[in-house]
Amino acid sequence: MDLDLDAGRLLVFLGGFFAFFSLETFLPNRKSLQKRLQRLRFHLLLALFNTVLVRVFLYVPFLLWVVYVEQQGWGISRWLGLSGWLEIIISLMVLDAFDYFWHRANHSYSFLWRFHKAHHSDTEMDVSTALRFHPGELILSSVAKATWVVVWGPSAIAWFVFEALVSLCAQFHHSNIDFPDTLEKPLAMILVTPRFHTSHHIVERRYGHANFSTIFSFWDVLFGSYCQFDFTTGARLNSNAIGLPEQRELAFSLRAWFTEPFNRRNLQIEDDE
Repeated sequence: MDLDLDAGRLLVFLGGFFAFFSLETFLPNRKSLQKRLQRLRFHLLLALFNTVLVRVFLYVPFLLWVVYVEQQGWGISRWLGLSGWLEIIISLMVLDAFDYFWHRANHSYSFLWRFHKAHHSDTEMDVSTALRFHPGELILSSVAKATWVVVWGPSAIAWFVFEALVSLCAQFHHSNIDFPDTLEKPLAMILVTPRFHTSHHIVERRYGHANFSTIFSFWDVLFGSYCQFDFTTGARLNSNAIGLPEQRELAFSLRAWFTEPFNRRNLQIEDDE
C-alpha cells in the first residue's frame, strides 16, 4: 500500500508540474525576463540533487517513523479515536497549521532563515520556483515534521495525502498565472493563490515576512500575518520586485546558492521595519 501511495504522490507531482508549466506557458501573468529553459534547467538540477538526498538518507527512516507512531497509537489523533475520512481531513488541517508555523519560524529565526532564503533568492516566480529549496532546509524540515507526526499521530494515508497536496499547492501558488478579481477574492479566502504567494516573494520585507500559509490561506488571517500586496492598483512587478535585493547573485550560481547558509556575513534576518 505504501508503494501505491508513493506512486500516487509522484503522479500528483508530475501531473501538477506539467499542468501549471503548460498554463504559464500559454497564459502567463508576467512576462519572463529570464530564459525559461535556463530557469527550468537550474531548478531541475536542484530538484534532482534534493530528491537523491531525500531518498537515500531521509525517506525510508521517515516512512518507518510514520508507520511506527501509527502502530504505537501515539499522538492526539489516535487518542481522539479519529479514523477514516474524518481523520484524513482533520489531519490535513492540523498538519497544514503546523506547516504554517514552521514556515513562519523560517522567517523569524536567523539559523533557519540562512537556509530558507535560498528559496527566496529567486528573482522571478514560476512553477519551477517550487523546486528551489536548499538541502539543509529539507533536512531541518524533516526533523520538524518528525515531531508533528508524534504529536498529532496521522495515519500513513493521511500523511501521504498531506505531502501530495503540499507539493501540488506549492506548484500552484508559485506558478506564473492569475485569476480575475471575481474569482481571486473568494478563492484566496480559503486557498493560497499565486497572487497571495507572489506577495510573499516581493522584495519589500513587510510583504516577504508575511503570508506564510501553504494550503489554506486563513491561517495568516487567524494569526495576524496577513499582508497582501495591492495588485489591483498596478502590481507592475519590474525586474527588481521579486527576491532578495542583497542576494541577487544567488539566483543561478550553484556554488553561491549552496554555500550561502554558511557565509558568516549573512547570518541575520534583515529588519522588517
